Amino acid sequence: MQIAVFSARPYDRRFLEEANQHEGAGQDFQFVYFDAALDVHTAALAQDCAAACVFVNDRLDAPVLQALHALGVRAVLLRCAGFNNVDLASAHALGLFVARVPAYSPEAVAEHALALVMTLNRHTHRAYNRVREGNFMLDGLLGRTLHGKTVGIVGTGKIGLATARIFRGMGCTVLGHDPYPSPAFAGIGAMVELDELLSRSDIVSLHCPLTPDTQHLIDDVSLARMKPGAMLVNTSRGGLVDTHAVICALKSRRLGHLAIDVYEQESALFFQDLSGEIIDDEAFQRLMTFPNVLVTGHQGFFTVEALQEISAITLGNLADFAAGRECGNRVAAG
Repeated sequence: MQIAVFSARPYDRRFLEEANQHEGAGQDFQFVYFDAALDVHTAALAQDCAAACVFVNDRLDAPVLQALHALGVRAVLLRCAGFNNVDLASAHALGLFVARVPAYSPEAVAEHALALVMTLNRHTHRAYNRVREGNFMLDGLLGRTLHGKTVGIVGTGKIGLATARIFRGMGCTVLGHDPYPSPAFAGIGAMVELDELLSRSDIVSLHCPLTPDTQHLIDDVSLARMKPGAMLVNTSRGGLVDTHAVICALKSRRLGHLAIDVYEQESALFFQDLSGEIIDDEAFQRLMTFPNVLVTGHQGFFTVEALQEISAITLGNLADFAAGRECGNRVAAG
């Protein structure tokens, strides 16, 4: 069985091949790797493949799914937890098997959220550059002690819980908000309504899925409810944050700091080397002018342990599809 792997980077090849040697041992799985992202123009690359293996910024709307189905593709394997880029109704109508990686090393993303907070708060990115230039002045590098501060966790799934535990361990007061709260959060912090979390938190960290209900969860209204000078961190989904609203909040000094590992228009930017190109995204370019903004290119998941888990679970999903078995990670149409 051939599997077309889209948006494939060298690390994807490494970890999928390693997983194939173990999880796929004894089965004839052959991966065909493509650097290109999946869209209606690249779907033809999946010719002669029974499955397409995709990532967060691959496009799987109705026309793409129909094109894949016409080529003989019968399974879509997501190398990620989110599936907002898949038209599930169309996939179901076509009889496609769609499976994801619902959880993988939640500590990887949680630790990256902490790294963003610590970097912005203590200005270590600026200090690093100064010292390399022989400048040892401390002006402009003043931070705050996190111990005793209040951290709001929006979304108390596995990653949210891991993040909450980290900040609780640092002596922070932790607040949580989730329409479907995890019972495990009770031993870490207090569950509150979103408005209360926003108004009390020195740091607000987003860890929820992107759905119609959470699209632009952080907008003009919610930013106005945040504690003046607070820090906003998003390591979840770019669409949770209204970029233009955040820019206005930064300009007015209402929002003190912004740290993002995801961006709502990231598909045109992330996972590519554009260092020699003109980036034609005015909102992103405006964000990069603020000294109190830190952006990383969707690397929260990027640890050895997380990539091993993602690949192993993806191979397990593939094996279930090949064997016609029930798959616990299959994504339902609804």
